[in-house]
Amino acid sequence: MGLLLPLAACAPVQTPASQRPPASAGSVAASLQTAELLPAAPKAGTPRYEADRQVFLATRKLQDSPRWTLAQQDVDYATPKLMADFSCAMGTPLDAAALPRLAALVDDTSNAADASTSPAKKANQRQRPFLIDQGATCQSTERLAKSFDYPSGHATRGWAVGLVLAELAPDRATDLLLRSRAFADSRVVCGVHNLSAVEAGAMNGAAVVAVLHASPAFQSSLAAAKQELNAYRAANHSMPTAQCSAQKALIEPTPY
Repeated sequence: MGLLLPLAACAPVQTPASQRPPASAGSVAASLQTAELLPAAPKAGTPRYEADRQVFLATRKLQDSPRWTLAQQDVDYATPKLMADFSCAMGTPLDAAALPRLAALVDDTSNAADASTSPAKKANQRQRPFLIDQGATCQSTERLAKSFDYPSGHATRGWAVGLVLAELAPDRATDLLLRSRAFADSRVVCGVHNLSAVEAGAMNGAAVVAVLHASPAFQSSLAAAKQELNAYRAANHSMPTAQCSAQKALIEPTPY
């Protein structure tokens, strides 16, 4: 797998609803009041609002750079693609077909993350940055212009999945969580989320995982995925060192 794969789509691919007992997105949405938990989105005229604008304008210089290309690839967050995105960080290719229990866990975590974002988006109704200032974006904005910015669903999902993966492989925690940060940063680079929105997504993702841990179904899925992943890693699957070193060098610096 190369460092930068061809962009598969310009819009997020929604994960189909799981056919197994959930772990569960519904319970997270019911118990986690994100509109109360998260700080209110920045209001016009405040320092946070102006900081968001400055970051958006400053990061437009990244257009057509390698970091821009990675941001385009990070648009697609369907479970198989998201797992593959964490391969370098895990040190082994995360193939959803070869790791069905892990894929099921990532799917459930992603669905719970998605369910948690809507209430806060509706409560804050924060505009996306390209609707406030002019600037290039790494994906089509036709649909995004009709949705709200805060918190970022991509950032919430990326952090929630990264935290779960770090729990499964604590020896790879630093790299896995760095990839979570980069996945969120890609939304700023892309120009479709404000910095405050991805920061809120990190908080939201952590809260989602905390609530999921109270679910016996989630705990069971976690144990099954850990057993599967341990056996898979022991089979000496590995990622190309040069490729992964290049990816780490690309994502380690903060792009804003």
